[in-house]
Amino acid sequence: MTDNPKINRLLELREKSRLGGGPERVEAQHKRGKLTARERLDLLLDRGSFRETDPFVTHRTHAFGLGEQKALGDGVVTGWGTIEGRMVYVYSQDFTVLGGSLGEAHAEKICKILDLALKNGAPVIGLNDSGGARIQEGVFSLAGYAEIFLRNTLASGVVPQISAILGPCAGGAVYSPALTDFVFMARGTSNMFVTGPDVVKAVTHEQISAEDLGGAAVHAERSGVCHVAAASEADALYLIRKLLGYLPQNNMEDPPFLPTDDDPLRMDEELDSIVPEDPGKPYDVKDVIRHIVDDKGFFEVHEGFAPNIVVGFARLGGHAVGIVANQPTVLAGVLDIDASEKAARFVRLCDCFNAPLVTLVDVPGFMPGTTQEHAGIIRSGAKLLYAYCEATVPKLTVILRKAYGGAYIVMSSKHMRGDINLAWPGAEIAVMGPDGAVNIIFRKEMESAPNPDARKLELTAEYREKFANPYVAAERGYLDDIIEPRQTRQRLINALEMLQNKRDTNPHKKHGNIPL
Repeated sequence: MTDNPKINRLLELREKSRLGGGPERVEAQHKRGKLTARERLDLLLDRGSFRETDPFVTHRTHAFGLGEQKALGDGVVTGWGTIEGRMVYVYSQDFTVLGGSLGEAHAEKICKILDLALKNGAPVIGLNDSGGARIQEGVFSLAGYAEIFLRNTLASGVVPQISAILGPCAGGAVYSPALTDFVFMARGTSNMFVTGPDVVKAVTHEQISAEDLGGAAVHAERSGVCHVAAASEADALYLIRKLLGYLPQNNMEDPPFLPTDDDPLRMDEELDSIVPEDPGKPYDVKDVIRHIVDDKGFFEVHEGFAPNIVVGFARLGGHAVGIVANQPTVLAGVLDIDASEKAARFVRLCDCFNAPLVTLVDVPGFMPGTTQEHAGIIRSGAKLLYAYCEATVPKLTVILRKAYGGAYIVMSSKHMRGDINLAWPGAEIAVMGPDGAVNIIFRKEMESAPNPDARKLELTAEYREKFANPYVAAERGYLDDIIEPRQTRQRLINALEMLQNKRDTNPHKKHGNIPL
């Protein structure tokens, strides 16, 4: 304390603001296995870098006894700090104050942070831990959510927006994270749902727990709402710090360049034999990625959702890139509804924030069947097609093995403004696989053949020799080159450097009409 009563008053109020809902509620938060709002910020931000805004704000409501339940800060800690020395704006909801519920003043604090992030061109990170709208404030809390949603939308594609769900996130509250670029969840302590278990039971008579309804596993593996499911809160915050290393501050900058000791001319002989001779035998495309990128580093996004396609960030020669790759170990790498939408969203994100796209192709086509057709695979496939066509960042494509039919076109082909399109020698590029093509083209001939099975084998081998190879496409310029697999890393890095000043534009318009 000082001799100045006014300064002492300031220090007392600041300390009161830091206490949130008080020691008992902080202890209850810890017993749930959760950190407090300020503890989370301490883990997320560089030590000593946090500067708080609005620590003395309180709500303005007196109805339903709220006049006697005022807390400085009104249940959310807001401000800015740095991550690896780079400016970020943050807000962290405080569950110890009125359950982290969002009222008018609470929303105004978040809106102020979003406005600052947009004006100054820096990422914004929201740490969500809230019981939802503050019911006692009625329509004022709903208006607060709407103001946040508007800012999320206006900031979309301008600055990176990251949401961490570190407790409950229910009702209208879910739409702010859904509008952001990435959603992280902590396993066991976080959940998201529009309507909770009690409402579900009352309306549908279905008994379900909060974890089974909207836990991290559900959203990471089934709904696709969650991009990264972390083992703990601390792990989630660490992974957010790591992710930001691949993203620029805003859409006018390039992602950070990180020098590496990994030789850009390195050739990896293991790639020459990584694809099996049997075209029906799978291999893990993540092994291919790790052999190609700097220091085997790959930050995968949406790992548990639609695993038949792999998306994530890596570096090539120090340059941050987004990678999209078909995964032969899951459904043979086929494109279905979920995979198409997962990849389309990632492609558009990379295009927003100037990350070059590297596409590794091994795709037998789109998933057939009434389930997919009736659920709208045409619309979903068109989303991926639209995303690649619209993207103006450098686009590099390597066909590793199969590229059949419409899926060949969709996976960043030369015809969609691909900048550099390469193929490995064993690549098969055709309207469909040899077996299916022979069944259609030579059906009558095989029916009349003395030995249909033997004739089919002959015709299949002939078709494979003539069409299921990369040379027909290369003759037309649809491929820029056919390369030894071991050369992939050096060829991609060289292409990135060649394209570093690429400029491409789309026709002027208010916006396109992506087939949502």
